[in-house]
Amino acid sequence: MKVLLDACVLYPTVLREILLCVAGQGLFTPLWSDRILEEWARAARKIGPEGEPQARAEVALVRANWPKASVQPRDADLARLWLPDENDVHVLAAALAGSADTLLTFNAKDFPRHTLSEEGLTREAPDQFLYDLWLSNAGAVEDCVNKVHATAQTMAGEPLAKRALLKRARLPRLGKALA
Repeated sequence: MKVLLDACVLYPTVLREILLCVAGQGLFTPLWSDRILEEWARAARKIGPEGEPQARAEVALVRANWPKASVQPRDADLARLWLPDENDVHVLAAALAGSADTLLTFNAKDFPRHTLSEEGLTREAPDQFLYDLWLSNAGAVEDCVNKVHATAQTMAGEPLAKRALLKRARLPRLGKALA
């Protein structure tokens, strides 16, 4: 299954690390475009002056680790597609260019299901997506969550409740399932 990852699911570190770990287990093939990666890097400015340079380093690592994930939207798709927010058309066009099955985003209002279904795509929120993967591949998903949880605790220098970490990452259902 090919899944286009919107910038809003790449920017939060915990969520991104879980998603890429799960993809590394072969549970799905991640896709993104250069513009999506650029949006991720720019969004990291929110955490302060060090945010964007750190994100750009992370983007470089992601590109190196996933060289086949990058897709480029076709001009014809960019011209013909319509979404409520025209600034999101490039995301839909990238999904089509990569022959994605699913668009993973928190941004439901700007990606109407009927519009996506006309293009042969579904839209999922990360929490539901990971929960569904956990239902069919519990061990792989739980291993990834545990790795990311351990890394987060090491970086924090103190114990962190797994469920609280997942809730902050906007994964409350998965957090409840793994608690």
